[in-house]
Amino acid sequence: MRLGSVILAIWLIIGAFAAGQRGYYGSSVTCAHASTVLVTILAGPLNYIGANPKVTCH
Repeated sequence: MRLGSVILAIWLIIGAFAAGQRGYYGSSVTCAHASTVLVTILAGPLNYIGANPKVTCH
């Protein structure tokens, strides 16, 4: 169980780093922006193999 927790933590850290590289932390907070940041963090390393998640809110 401990290995799974470590892998999950590393996955999320990589996602947070990717969101930072894209400049998502410096913008104003809207529904779409906050959702895009969250999805980018959850995508983790997939951001570096072409995933570019975007979310729109209505």
